[in-house]
Amino acid sequence: MRVLFDGEVHVHYRQAYVTSSPGFASGLRECFLGQENGLCGAASPGTLFLTAGLHTGGIGFAVERHGEPPPVDERWEEIVEVSFTPETDEVTLVQWAGEATWRLDLDRVDYRVRYCASGMQAAREADTRLKGEPRIDRYLLQFWPAPPEADRVLKQTTEHAAYWHGFARGLPPAPTAEQRAEAARLAEVEKAHEREQARLRAEARSWGGRLPSERLRRVSGNALAMARLDRDVSEAIAAADPEVQRAIARWVARRAYDVAGLASIDWIAPALLAMDRAQPLPPPFDDMEHVWPRLWADEQVPSSTVTLPGGRIHNFSQQAAAVPALFEAVEADPLQASLDALWAAAAAFGTDYRDLLQEVRDAFDL
Repeated sequence: MRVLFDGEVHVHYRQAYVTSSPGFASGLRECFLGQENGLCGAASPGTLFLTAGLHTGGIGFAVERHGEPPPVDERWEEIVEVSFTPETDEVTLVQWAGEATWRLDLDRVDYRVRYCASGMQAAREADTRLKGEPRIDRYLLQFWPAPPEADRVLKQTTEHAAYWHGFARGLPPAPTAEQRAEAARLAEVEKAHEREQARLRAEARSWGGRLPSERLRRVSGNALAMARLDRDVSEAIAAADPEVQRAIARWVARRAYDVAGLASIDWIAPALLAMDRAQPLPPPFDDMEHVWPRLWADEQVPSSTVTLPGGRIHNFSQQAAAVPALFEAVEADPLQASLDALWAAAAAFGTDYRDLLQEVRDAFDL
């Protein structure tokens, strides 16, 4: 025999636990389902729910490990037995609210457990034991290796124990292993559903309050920004045929260059024509980095400013806002091209971007 614990445990609501279940949260009822005894609940896997007589205060408590069944000591007033199998390598004696814990040196094997008590009725009547007052009730928990079997009441002498035995016998049977597995599966399904709903709510917020169509969702670039600017136009473009999407991309790119005063400049016009004909863009538009120096150096290029949509930036170069529209209009994905080009064109229109969006609606019957 080996003593694993011998000391005082503070109880509240007449409860203490032995548990090997991570995150143990079972209540009194779940631990006594289908049992004959109401003092040591073992119906929740990996846990023992221990009922005491004292409501609040310190109780005497000892835990022993035996190699074989110890003799029944009739000097104890209450004696019950249950079966217990640790679910992890760590088995712990826990005070009611986890204020203190004690590691119990138990292997991960099947055990028979005997729970013995004395002074329960007196402790029940005293209700509370203050610090320094004489100890009223004491308990012994004995473990030894044994195959699982039904719980039993070996001795019962007090009304307090009889009440808790009656409580346990009035409960329904404990769920089977299959029922527990199905309940765990359903709980996981519900958690997954809740996680997905939370994800969808967050996505809807990012899109301005409602979820996008699947086609719009798959587009990268400035699709999200364009949808926030005008969701209905963005969804209408996403629902259009690829040929229409490509036509919109070219149309809005040209409108951006028109409003910025760039479309008629001799070295820019050929690039717009190549865009319309689905041909490679000529120099310097074969590399956007080559466009900027030419743009700022050419005295033909007008200089005007806009306030970007939403008032994000004031006095932004209208010509700089327009330039990306041409490059975005020739992107491989027609929908990507149309939304990105429209976003750049809206920037070139500045605070008048709604006029551009209405033009797009009218021109393409969106």
